[in-house]
Amino acid sequence: MSEAVYLLAALGAGLLAGGLANACVMRTRESLIFTTSRACSICAEPAHPKELLPVFGYFAVKGRCHRCKAVIPWQYPATEAVFAVLFVVFAARALGLWGLELPMYVLANESLWLFVRDAMIVSALVLIFVFDYRAYIIPDRLTIPAMVVALVGNLALGVPMLPILLGGLLLGGFFAIQFLVSKGRWVGGGDIRMGLLMGFLLGPWLGVVALLLAYIAGAAVGVWLLISKKRDMGSHVPFGTFMALATIVTMLWGQQILDWYLGFFG
Repeated sequence: MSEAVYLLAALGAGLLAGGLANACVMRTRESLIFTTSRACSICAEPAHPKELLPVFGYFAVKGRCHRCKAVIPWQYPATEAVFAVLFVVFAARALGLWGLELPMYVLANESLWLFVRDAMIVSALVLIFVFDYRAYIIPDRLTIPAMVVALVGNLALGVPMLPILLGGLLLGGFFAIQFLVSKGRWVGGGDIRMGLLMGFLLGPWLGVVALLLAYIAGAAVGVWLLISKKRDMGSHVPFGTFMALATIVTMLWGQQILDWYLGFFG
């Protein structure tokens, strides 16, 4: 099968995963179950078949309900598009395309399994980003299964157990100490489990890279919000969004970032 076919398959899988993610977010917010059909939140009219098409359906109905003309939130096609792009990018990494390097522990014949692991982890990370951004919560039903995928996936790909456990202990412990010292005022239990996920997935060194990127991004956005007067000093900033984003960046370019930094020390 050609590389183009693999990438197209990844694109289709990403669009479908994005549609499922939207359904997960919508049903969680509205306390619905997956046996209910998608419907307009204003008039409760079942979605038109065109609306069910990921990304393209949004533009087919011009971003409005076909019955009451209520505006469909732009976050729906945006989430689907993000899933599609990320699936294609991680498929390209698994194939060694576009200058994206395979992790040193992955053999050439394990690229499919690498993509499967990455697609599952990235799906959880995007949902964590959305939930923490919208509701200031990092759901256990996302972090705990993702931790299992990270552990099992890394072991299946030949990563030694010791760095996996050290990564989880280092990053999870970092947030656990903050939680104990502040009695839960600085960070929550979701941050601890997010740290465990990052450590199990990335190991100690790349885990620290992801953590630093998250703090740098969080600080930059926080300063911008203060300067623009959109937040004050007492406002809560959803740090889980930055941890999720930093983890994705580190999965793709973490080793290059680490090598670049270590290069300053010869």
